[in-house]
Amino acid sequence: MINGDRSKSIPLTTFLTVFLAACTGAPEGVETVSGFELNRYLGTWYEIARLDHSFERGLSNVTATYSRRDDGGVKVINRGYNDEDREWDEAEGKAYFVGNEDVGQLKVSFFGPFYGGYNIIELDKDGYQYSMVAGPDRSYLWILSRTPQMNPDVLQKLIAMAGELGFAVDELIMVEHRDDS
Repeated sequence: MINGDRSKSIPLTTFLTVFLAACTGAPEGVETVSGFELNRYLGTWYEIARLDHSFERGLSNVTATYSRRDDGGVKVINRGYNDEDREWDEAEGKAYFVGNEDVGQLKVSFFGPFYGGYNIIELDKDGYQYSMVAGPDRSYLWILSRTPQMNPDVLQKLIAMAGELGFAVDELIMVEHRDDS
């Protein structure tokens, strides 16, 4: 602010607010699940398919484990085997609901005060056996399962649904889960 002129700071503040909300929101036209139950979602999930990003590149046997934090949030442990380095990579993060706790929309952080969207856009509400998660835009997508292999019919249904929502399903990476890592 120069010489007390607040008019120049308002657009920047508005921009930052919109930008940060966009980072934790869902992609335009994509809805998050309602009727979400966190306690049923906690535990370990196996990554079945994902869109490529540098932070997961070259990883197999990828899992995400969720548990409660003392502050009411969710502890997130992402783990994967780096085939090139022949070692496990692990990252710990934290997640918090963006709004109501019965809606599958959270914000997650693995470094500092920066959060990204964790949007559950499809969920097996009967048994909590599979989930499809989007980030803040269509370049982030994960298909998760409670087991290292997913029923092929369910996987194809989720891929088709993601395609209809505008995700680049032809670029999905199928994640290997091996016992020898």
